[in-house]
Amino acid sequence: MNSLLASLLLGMNTTATPPATPPKPVLIVLTSHGSKGKTGKPTGFYLGELTHPLAVLEAAGIPVEIASIKGGEPPVDGVDLDDATNAHYWKNDEFRTRIRSTLPLADAKPERYSAIFFAGGHGAMWDFPDSPAVQRVTRTIYEQGGVVAAVCHGPAALVNVTLSNGDHLVKGKQVSAFTDDEERAVQLADTVPFLLASKLAEHGALHQPAPNWTAKVVVDGRLVTGQNPQSATGVGEKLRDLVLAK
Repeated sequence: MNSLLASLLLGMNTTATPPATPPKPVLIVLTSHGSKGKTGKPTGFYLGELTHPLAVLEAAGIPVEIASIKGGEPPVDGVDLDDATNAHYWKNDEFRTRIRSTLPLADAKPERYSAIFFAGGHGAMWDFPDSPAVQRVTRTIYEQGGVVAAVCHGPAALVNVTLSNGDHLVKGKQVSAFTDDEERAVQLADTVPFLLASKLAEHGALHQPAPNWTAKVVVDGRLVTGQNPQSATGVGEKLRDLVLAK
């Protein structure tokens, strides 16, 4: 690990010892949708919801591959370079090359991965829920004993995932996701196609809200979810721990 990344991780829970033999990679999935509905305002994946979990996983020696719904270069939102972790990655040529050449999720082979993680950003509300690739890859990784994780709007990927028995993956499970109150606070409740927390609850999830903009991470077995950008590091830490425990 380079010295800059090491300094960025000070204060994080980085007690996990890198494994002698690295586990199978974690597949991180980004949205390919670049506009907020009829408003036409730009969106995409939220940078910090990629970089913060990525930093945790890489510090632990866990390999990571990055996919998006369409592949290639996905649109990005939340490029806050006052955030040291964002700045570290965004100014790194290797990272930028990885982002420009993401794997189309439909081409992913689920058996290659120990876990799948869905980063948020408002774009996820449009292309995650009804993606056949999201549903297929998530179901397969979960049913082969892998971990499923998501943060903020990333849990939109879980809305329509069903298991082989026909049940929704989230049925009866405790989850966290961007709350209806937070959506109203950013004045997008009438723009997004649905309210995420309510939709998850409709499909049997037991949504666990925290006050707006408060970090909240929920683990239910091999399902890890977080409420908002403030939860991204915590989701990465819980995902790391579950992958290393396998």
